Amino acid sequence: MCLYLQYLKYSMAQHETEVLSVVRTLMLTIKEKDLHSVKSGTCNASCIRFYLAKLLRLSGYDAAVCSARWQGGGKVPGGDNEYIDIILSDTEVGQDDRLIVDIDFRSHFEIARAVDSYQRIMESLPVVYVGTVARLNQFLQVMVDAAKFSLKQNSMPLPPWRSLNYLRSKWHSPHKRHLGPIDQQGPGMFSPGLHGQCAENLKRLQFALQVEQEAERFMKKKSGFSRRN
Repeated sequence: MCLYLQYLKYSMAQHETEVLSVVRTLMLTIKEKDLHSVKSGTCNASCIRFYLAKLLRLSGYDAAVCSARWQGGGKVPGGDNEYIDIILSDTEVGQDDRLIVDIDFRSHFEIARAVDSYQRIMESLPVVYVGTVARLNQFLQVMVDAAKFSLKQNSMPLPPWRSLNYLRSKWHSPHKRHLGPIDQQGPGMFSPGLHGQCAENLKRLQFALQVEQEAERFMKKKSGFSRRN
């Protein structure tokens, strides 16, 4: 399963690879002080998403923060989600391509009392997801199957908020695109305390990104060495 995730992780079109590279680079440039220039209520890392979306627009991309909300029904609880999307226009074929950017992708799949094999699968996921909804759906199916297996080892059922339909709702539900925080009040009116947890999230994500990139560089060197010998 880890090998399949690795395949999904790197089976991207050239334009997706290029956007991923830009997103990673911009994520690593964000400083804690940058978060204080953004306000979004109790935040919940919105400041990171809005600042990253701003940097992407400055880099020439049609990027915005998407807020999605859905009503519960049947076995699917209601909920909400926030992520970035990028609209890429292809003038040659006359259609747009929408890419999802989720800056904390692994957090969507955390489960209680995960077995070691599930932890390894989690670590195979990209830190930041960049790609189409279609490829995202493949990740979701793999993670739901892995979660079912892990929870079964502990005689635990799959909770509704870890079901495939619930996970799909996070990115498939109707959404609104925002270029700036909905409740922005103006500069100089924010308490740094609002962003304490976000600053910790930023450090965690940046560290995970650096580890991921270092592992990729190591694998490329190892692959190059194998071909020469």
